[in-house]
Amino acid sequence: MTKLAANLTMLFTELSFLDRFDAAAKAGFKGVEFLFPYAFRAEQIADKLATNGLELVLHNLPAGNWEAGERGIACHPDRVSEFQQGVDDAIRYAKVLNVKQLNCLVGIVPAGVSAELARATVVGNLKFAADKLQAAGIRLLIEPINSFDIPGFFLTGTRQALDLIKATGSSNLFVQYDIYHMQRMEGELANTIKANLAQIKHVQLADNPGRFEPGTGEINYHYLFKFLEEIGYDGWIGCEYKPKAGTVDGLGWRAAYGL
Repeated sequence: MTKLAANLTMLFTELSFLDRFDAAAKAGFKGVEFLFPYAFRAEQIADKLATNGLELVLHNLPAGNWEAGERGIACHPDRVSEFQQGVDDAIRYAKVLNVKQLNCLVGIVPAGVSAELARATVVGNLKFAADKLQAAGIRLLIEPINSFDIPGFFLTGTRQALDLIKATGSSNLFVQYDIYHMQRMEGELANTIKANLAQIKHVQLADNPGRFEPGTGEINYHYLFKFLEEIGYDGWIGCEYKPKAGTVDGLGWRAAYGL
């Protein structure tokens, strides 16, 4: 059975963040995800989850100064201690919010940092985070991002993600597979997901072009939703798209796909 989670960073933005939980529940969602919880007390978010009977399925580790354009710091050699502190902060939130997996955005490679040094920094940071999260009973994910939306992002493909996982030697590091990002970078969505299903623990969706809701672009979601069930994917699918005409008005795509 397909399980859809509303991404509260992208959906219901007509409302303040804490009001989006109520709206997601009213719209029929049982799970939610978002980029970051750190601007709020964990207890505030936990209360919203409990009041609305929602499960928080994912959020990210701290990713530096988002407003200034940073998209993660795991590839920044001069900020390892900041990254490690962020891991501790994320675990503290995750325990209160009862979230079982966290995603690490590895970041844009800083100017002057070689590819070799960036990779070594990422591997070291991921090993640290995966070990700390494993001790806390939390799974760590990494997400390849397309280089059109975020030029210079270090991690841009599925094979690269799998290579990083292998390099860490960790049994607690997996892939967050974003259909939109990987359509732009790789295509071959169904075969890639099937071949790497054991390593993929979270899926996100949006259509392309535009990153709007399913049915607005080139991706065959009629096929993909059925395919994911057939191959036994039993995780959540995060709805991380930009509503084309308002969140609620745009949710009709779920019924169109029998969801």
